[in-house]
Amino acid sequence: MTGKIQGSYMEPMQERKVVDFKFSLHSLLESLRNKLESVLFRRGFVLFIFGFMLGRAFILSVLSPFSLPFFAAAYYIRKDKSPLIFFGIVAGSLTISITNALYSFMIISLFLVLNKIVKWFTRNESKILPFIVLASVLLGRIVWSYATVGDLTIYNALMATVEAGLAFVLTMIFMQSIPLLSMSKRRQALKTEELVCLIILIASMMTGAMGWAFEEVTVANILARYLVLIFAFTAGATVGSTVGVVTGLIFGLADINSFPEMSLLAFSGLLGGLLKEGKKAGTIFGLIVATLLLGLYSNQSGSIMTSLYETLLATIIFILTPRLFTSQIAKHIPGTSEHSAEQQAYVRKIRDATARRVEQFSSIFHALATSFQKQEAAERMDPDMEVDYFFANVTAKTCQTCFKKEKCWAANGYNKTYDTMKSIMYELEENNGVLSNKTVWDWERRCVRSDKVIDTIQNELHYFHADQKLQQQIKESRKLVAEQLHGVSEVMANFAKEIQKERENHEKQEDQLLDALQSFGIEVDHIEIYNLDQGNVDIDITIPYCSGMGQCEKLIAPLLSDILGEQIVVYSEECGKHKHDYCYATFRSAKRFVVETGIAYAAKNGGFVSGDSYTTIEIGAGKYALAISDGMGNGERAYLESKETLALLEQILQSGIDEEIAIKSINSILSLRTTDEVYATLDLAIVDLQDAQSKFIKVGSTPSFIKRGDRVIKIQASNLPIGIIQDFEVDVVSEQLKAGDLLIMMSDGIFEGPRHIENMDLWLKRKILELETDDPQAVADIIMEEVIRSSDGYIDDDMTVLVAKINHNNPKWKPIPAISLRKGA
Repeated sequence: MTGKIQGSYMEPMQERKVVDFKFSLHSLLESLRNKLESVLFRRGFVLFIFGFMLGRAFILSVLSPFSLPFFAAAYYIRKDKSPLIFFGIVAGSLTISITNALYSFMIISLFLVLNKIVKWFTRNESKILPFIVLASVLLGRIVWSYATVGDLTIYNALMATVEAGLAFVLTMIFMQSIPLLSMSKRRQALKTEELVCLIILIASMMTGAMGWAFEEVTVANILARYLVLIFAFTAGATVGSTVGVVTGLIFGLADINSFPEMSLLAFSGLLGGLLKEGKKAGTIFGLIVATLLLGLYSNQSGSIMTSLYETLLATIIFILTPRLFTSQIAKHIPGTSEHSAEQQAYVRKIRDATARRVEQFSSIFHALATSFQKQEAAERMDPDMEVDYFFANVTAKTCQTCFKKEKCWAANGYNKTYDTMKSIMYELEENNGVLSNKTVWDWERRCVRSDKVIDTIQNELHYFHADQKLQQQIKESRKLVAEQLHGVSEVMANFAKEIQKERENHEKQEDQLLDALQSFGIEVDHIEIYNLDQGNVDIDITIPYCSGMGQCEKLIAPLLSDILGEQIVVYSEECGKHKHDYCYATFRSAKRFVVETGIAYAAKNGGFVSGDSYTTIEIGAGKYALAISDGMGNGERAYLESKETLALLEQILQSGIDEEIAIKSINSILSLRTTDEVYATLDLAIVDLQDAQSKFIKVGSTPSFIKRGDRVIKIQASNLPIGIIQDFEVDVVSEQLKAGDLLIMMSDGIFEGPRHIENMDLWLKRKILELETDDPQAVADIIMEEVIRSSDGYIDDDMTVLVAKINHNNPKWKPIPAISLRKGA
């Protein structure tokens, strides 16, 4: 038993030791990596290595176009490291011969002199730098040839010109390459030009190892094959073969006997990149196959074995290369999975930061709204206290200077004096400033300054009522602001949740859809899936120029409908302008219901401007809103009032704020903006296009009717019109609509227009039941005609009828059976 306890106790201890050891090892490796980066990149030792190798690099054993361009580019970009690079180039040249070291010293010194002179005339050093290098190499090589040979031949002049031209080009290349060596932590991805320039720089540096060999096994070939393995493994066949071609070409220029190496490097980069899915083993296998296949063309068995040895050594170095190193390289090359993961991580970081900021703003708005509500509650005053303040002002102007003050406001007479003055105040309020003779006589018996007190009370009442009105307006303004802030806070909180929703990876589904569409004979360039949730599908497809044949609606949407198992429609489409252009289409889930509308309206007495306004808009989350507003009175003033009401409604609803808050906000805005008695009614219906569930909000408006077969359903509420009072509750009526229902909304001109009709409800229901058509526009026209006819042709008020029919969403094209897929397969 003791052994079991000890064993169970020791196991966690051993696991903890293993975890601590792994953590210590990881910390040690991280520390070594940071120190290595500090030495190589921050202190510029990697630039010294490149300078040393480029000081040894030659073309055809005569030309040296690499060293000065590298020094010049480094001098422009990293001037603080230029002495170290200068020492590296001279030291590398010295390993060849003293003569080469002297030439390198001379040509760099000549460049520094010319650069100093040119700086006096121009400040745009980046554009003039390649020309300074060209002049330095050309002048330096000519002077050097004349000094060493004693004569300047055409051949020497030609070679000097070639070397200067190469130096000119290499300067521009190295100016893009050196920043990649001088930064240890690069965030941006490599551009194609930067990648090629970097390869040229590395390959040029490797030519400095041309003379290093051990029993015919050359170090330069080993490094070149290792470089191809690295890029083929990290970036694929395209970059791998590019590295092979560029490296082989530079090796061929350095040594004519190295031209066959270009074929081997290019082929191994291609095979290794194609086999990179097999990890390092697949890339190595590609290099070995390329070595054997191209070695068969050589008649010497020794050369095959030498090439295999070089391949074997490059393979060993490649196997020993840490995964961390190759991953870091892959992160900077577009098209790799590591680069995609890095970009997704960056986008995720930005998304989370944005969501946090939005949530912070939401919290701020919520706190502000709460603060306004607390302020309103804190300043809410007791009515009795307000009356006390009122009489304090009155007595300060009258009783304070009266000689009978002590008698009237003594302990035994205080309550009677106060109650009498209060009754005078209430009577003045109720009788519009007129007091009865009895009240005046009773007060004259008690007060020696009765007339002055009554006049003061009457005057103070004006200020008292004005102050109360002002306080009420302030309260309503605060309430409006609080409700708006609460609405904005809720919208921003929902927006933050939407931002934080992780975009799913639909690569497999995208490939399946692409195969299905192409197998049907539809040419598709690209598919981007954003959402595959039932009822919320969102897909973007790019197709070649279609000549306006409408294949998105006729072919692609029906195919997607069958594949995904739900009705898909073309949400938006942008056709190409010419045959080399592309067409872009967005496909989304079709809503289960659609709304077809009809409208009929008439102005009072046949005028041109109606005080009624209407709107039909599709708001977010698959909802459809219909609204009628009737401004007070008729004519342009009523039209502007109703139009502004609907404009505010549209903007607030489309922002995502709840319908009830929207109505209250509009009411507060319209009631606070003016002191005139201007108001408007609002009849709002919101239909959910997924399930046909509907909300009706009626603010001072007439009833609406739903015709369902041989039944007529009345919808009504009892809210006052917008703008009459500041504080009111919104009454929401819900009703489940069905396909085939007719929703009939109308202004009060329709409902109250017919003359000599006692029960308007029964009359309208009978007229609606007698309808022989279900076309919304025809229904609106018929009702309008019946109302005008029943009024003997008179139009006593503005009239508006808005009719909506709820239908199932029946697409024009049936789903086309696809060959291979169903959603979720």
